[in-house]
Amino acid sequence: MAEHSQFRLIMQRRFGPFFLTQLLGAFNDNVYKNALMVLLAFQGAAMIEMDSNTLLNLCAGLFILPFFLFSASAGQLADKYEKSKLIRLIKLLEIFIMTGAALAFYFKSVFWLIGLLFLMGLQSTLFGPVKYSILPQHLRDTELVGGNALVESGTFVAILLGTIAGGILVGYGDVGLYLVSAVVIAVAVFGYISSYYIPSSAPADAGLKINWNPITETWSTYKFARQNRSVFLSILGVSWFWFFGAIYLTQIPNYSKLILGGNEQVVTLLLATFSIGIGLGSLLCERLSGHKVELGLVPFGSIGLTLFSVDLYFAAPQAMGLGKELVNATTFLAMDGSWRILFDIAAMGIFGGFYVVPLYAIIQQRCAASHRSRIIAGNNILNAFFLVGSSLLATVFLSHWNFSIPELFLAVAALNAIVAIYIYSLLPEFLMRFIVWVLIHTVYRVDEKGLENIPDEGAAVLVCNHVSLVDALVIAGCIRRPVRFVMYYKIFQISLLSFVFKTAKAIPIAGIKENPQLMEKAFDEISAALRQGELVCIFPEGKLSSDGSINTFRPGVERILERDSVPVYPMALRGLWGSFFSRKDGSAMGTIPKRFWSKIAFVVGNPVAASAATAPALELEVKHLRGDWQ
Repeated sequence: MAEHSQFRLIMQRRFGPFFLTQLLGAFNDNVYKNALMVLLAFQGAAMIEMDSNTLLNLCAGLFILPFFLFSASAGQLADKYEKSKLIRLIKLLEIFIMTGAALAFYFKSVFWLIGLLFLMGLQSTLFGPVKYSILPQHLRDTELVGGNALVESGTFVAILLGTIAGGILVGYGDVGLYLVSAVVIAVAVFGYISSYYIPSSAPADAGLKINWNPITETWSTYKFARQNRSVFLSILGVSWFWFFGAIYLTQIPNYSKLILGGNEQVVTLLLATFSIGIGLGSLLCERLSGHKVELGLVPFGSIGLTLFSVDLYFAAPQAMGLGKELVNATTFLAMDGSWRILFDIAAMGIFGGFYVVPLYAIIQQRCAASHRSRIIAGNNILNAFFLVGSSLLATVFLSHWNFSIPELFLAVAALNAIVAIYIYSLLPEFLMRFIVWVLIHTVYRVDEKGLENIPDEGAAVLVCNHVSLVDALVIAGCIRRPVRFVMYYKIFQISLLSFVFKTAKAIPIAGIKENPQLMEKAFDEISAALRQGELVCIFPEGKLSSDGSINTFRPGVERILERDSVPVYPMALRGLWGSFFSRKDGSAMGTIPKRFWSKIAFVVGNPVAASAATAPALELEVKHLRGDWQ
């Protein structure tokens, strides 16, 4: 739907100028970095008495060092001051750095060039917390996934284009150095101009007293982030993504040369394929998640990363055995197995987008606004640790244990599976949401109507007809807020579904004759949830439909509203009658499934005041919403 498209954000002032500013910054960083890397790789020995490998490792270390030293301070500054002004100051620093780079290129001063790389790392360190903490201040919750998707896809494309441009320009000798200088200064100036159009945002904590000690502040940020379990585990997930990605991006040049027998064109082709895959996966997140932060995409992404990493290991031997002369991209594409390799790399990029975009959105959405920038700064520090760790692991596997590059990829795929299982065991909400997401995107196609009626915050009771065992899963997959479901205790105990229901904090209930204690406990839990501002969904029929019709609503909803006077939202499920999970042919799940990806509908009506929400009145509302489609 055009009105929900994430791309419309680019044309709006609350996002467009920021998007352009960060895009130009990412492009500029990589023009300079790659131009410098190529210069040192091919001319470093002639310019300074140091071998190229030592120089390149020194550059990598100097660029990442500021993330350890200054991230904690950068997070505090981003929380204390107005962010658009802070961005302009950071972009002004970029102009000075790039002007210095132009002078260093002119005089061919290796020490200046390397020192400026440290300053570029400092600038990136300062920009990181602002980059992600400003989005929740200008975007609605329904736009957060789309905004992050655009930022991630744009950043990877900018990195790719900057890397290619830097390598091409520096290849023209002295003229190329002047071209690089002109480009980085011009792009820095354009970035500074675009930053002036970023709207202001209120400081998160204007009274914050800056702690300039990076060690104590980093530890303080770490402890605060750990208070929110889902945020901290999301930070670990993001850091693992950068670990995983760094392994592949770092090894692609040697993989292309030593395993595939390809030249620089093949390197660029593989890097472009991976970057475009990341961009595509990021952009698809919004559509697949239904414009909300969908945790279910994270396990989906990790599964894809593992599967296609494993396949890349088996695909590589088909492209080996080439001649001594390195081949170009055209020759490589004509070889057996080349398209399989490209498909695996593209798929890893796509599933990487599915994996990381929701994690960034969770961090932004669930952490306290007053500490958001500092927590993101802590994320950047942890990312830096993981990046260093990826370099150390690759060195151990390749140099000390004599693994081949495909064997390294296979080992990292196994590690990815282990890390994923560990994280999902600590926070089963990820896996629960994955099961729900798979259900409503493979078994069913859901037509959603009236979801905007449900408030973004505040307590409410939801009532719905009860057609199948997966009614709660379909509703949970459609509604953007967490929902506490009240369900018959025997359904709650079904082995295949109990994990999901328990993780979602469903409330089991029994009839007064079956278990009066459980009934009273359920009503107490419902009242406590409503008083905490949560959504509670009940199925007033009290049992699954046996013939597709809506049974008489029981008065339990009236008892709930007597204790807590909150609005009631009638809802209806259509099309689930006759599915594998309904009782059309006897007991639910008692036959072989015959319908897949069948169309169903979920409709939400207008709110009903507590004073008017009697069981008969709500029954009529739900029947009207459902209509004749069972």
